[in-house]
Amino acid sequence: MNELWKRPTRMALAALLSLVLALPAYAQTREQARRIHDRLAGVPPTESVLQAMTNASQASHAICTAKSVSGAACAAYIAMEDPSFYNVTLKNFAAPWTNREFNVFVPLNDYIATVIGLIRDDSDFRTVLYADVQYIGQPGTVNANVSGSNNTHYEQLEAGNHNLKDVLVRRTQSEFNGLPSNAAAGVITSRAAAEAFFIAGTNRAMFRFTMVNHFCKDMEQLTDPSLSPDRIRQDVSRSPGGDSRLFLNNCVGCHTGMDPMAQAFAFYNYNDATGSIEYTAGNVQPKYFNNDLNFPQGFRTPDDSWTNYWRNGQNRYLGFYGPDNGEGIGAQSLGRELAHSDAFAQCQVRKVFKAVCLREPETTTDHTNFDQFVANFASSGYQMKKVFADTAEYCMGQ
Repeated sequence: MNELWKRPTRMALAALLSLVLALPAYAQTREQARRIHDRLAGVPPTESVLQAMTNASQASHAICTAKSVSGAACAAYIAMEDPSFYNVTLKNFAAPWTNREFNVFVPLNDYIATVIGLIRDDSDFRTVLYADVQYIGQPGTVNANVSGSNNTHYEQLEAGNHNLKDVLVRRTQSEFNGLPSNAAAGVITSRAAAEAFFIAGTNRAMFRFTMVNHFCKDMEQLTDPSLSPDRIRQDVSRSPGGDSRLFLNNCVGCHTGMDPMAQAFAFYNYNDATGSIEYTAGNVQPKYFNNDLNFPQGFRTPDDSWTNYWRNGQNRYLGFYGPDNGEGIGAQSLGRELAHSDAFAQCQVRKVFKAVCLREPETTTDHTNFDQFVANFASSGYQMKKVFADTAEYCMGQ
């Protein structure tokens, strides 16, 4: 009798133990799904979304079927359907690129909206630096029309908390800022970037901040004193303070690469009085001749042609492979040259890794996976959501 009683008890205990052992695995899957959603959207998922993400290994969700993904990758794509991925995560992701202080707390603008739109549409993200493209709110969404002289349209989109995933539409930038289509260069010639980097100065700021934001390198990391100084402008003294060693040791290494490429911006300016970008086709902006008596024998900018000296020398590791072969005319072709490089792709992946994993790649495993993410980015046609999905999957247990 006792043996008969013990047998079902043992069976019940075994079943209960199996259930207990199964629960942590299920809970862990839910926790990882929740973490993926938190990292990508910045908000907790609803129960229905969490359930869909947890069962994502079955690829039952429409977005996962469309992307031919399953498991954690599917969960990541589901998370990126949340409006907060666009209104918060991507807005904060791109905002620091639009100002000299790298401030995330800036209003929505044409630069940020264009980055969000290109990512949403799975566009080739390299075009962010050279396409005639601008994303705007669908007509009728807000009262203010898009203007080349103010930011009101975008500020109203943000103030109204409109779902950017739904309301952004792609247009040509030249429609709004008056540039010829072949002078529009993606975010480089956006109103926000012009206001920050084309105002006053010598337009070197636009080049420097493009390096910082899209190569993840400041000029000190790109110095190469071995290159020819023949394109260094007149405003750079060859003996600052009467000491030529300062030029040879501190100045020449940056300017040998920067000045020949910043020449692409010779026709651009930001007019603070009108609040808009200016383009003087065929006429070099007077700012290029500021302080030209510092070294009259220096290079005097005649036009907007540019040359990429970094295709040779110690910066050739940046991996330029674009169709312009290191020479061109104007900002659009320069943007294409910069975007078609290994450094550009690596930088985008690095920024996403930091945004999603909340740290830089550190370990050998990190770097191995980082390299794979860069390769996946390229093979996807440079779709940024692929990078977000890969990175979220990798860091979901951290």
